[in-house]
Amino acid sequence: MASSAQNLIVAVALTFLSAGAPAAADLVDPSTKAVWIFVRTDCPISNRYAPVIAALHERYAARGIQFKLIYAEPGVTAASIAKHRTEFSLPDVAVADPDFAYADRAGASVTPEAAVFAHGILVYLGRIDDRQASLVRARPAPTRSDLENVLGAVAAGKIPPFRKTRAIGRVIERLPSRG
Repeated sequence: MASSAQNLIVAVALTFLSAGAPAAADLVDPSTKAVWIFVRTDCPISNRYAPVIAALHERYAARGIQFKLIYAEPGVTAASIAKHRTEFSLPDVAVADPDFAYADRAGASVTPEAAVFAHGILVYLGRIDDRQASLVRARPAPTRSDLENVLGAVAAGKIPPFRKTRAIGRVIERLPSRG
C-alpha cells in the first residue's frame, strides 16, 4: 500500500504538470545523470518489465543516476499511479505527464521506452532490452541489455554518443487539445 507521503509526491507532480507544461529546458537538470522510463498503468509490456525496472533503479540510483518513471498517459491520476507502483513493486520515482512535456522532450513514442541524459544531453532513446521481439512475441531472456549498457557507461562518467533503438510497446496517445 502506498504511503500518504508517496501519494502526496505523486499529487504534487500531477498538479505541477497539470498547471501547464514546463519549458523543455527545465525538465532536465544539466548537472545530473538521469533516466526517464516511459510507462503506462495499462501496458502489459511495461508491466512485464517492472522487475527489470526495479532492479535497474536499485543498481544505478546508488551510482548517482536519477530515475523517473514517466506516466505518459491521458487521464492518469495520483491514485492510479500509486496503485500501479504498489501492484508492480515499482520504485517511488513517478511523474505524471498528461501534457506530454517529458515525452516530447525525449522524443518518446511508446511504453516502455527509456531516455538517458548525461549532464543534460540525450544520449539514449529506446528499448530497455531486446526481450520483446514484437508486440506479440517475447524471447525467454534478452540477448542485449541496451539500457543497462548505457547506464553503466553514464554511471562511470562517460558521455556516450547518441544511440537510438526501436522500443516495442503501446503507442503514447496524444489526445487532441480542446479549445
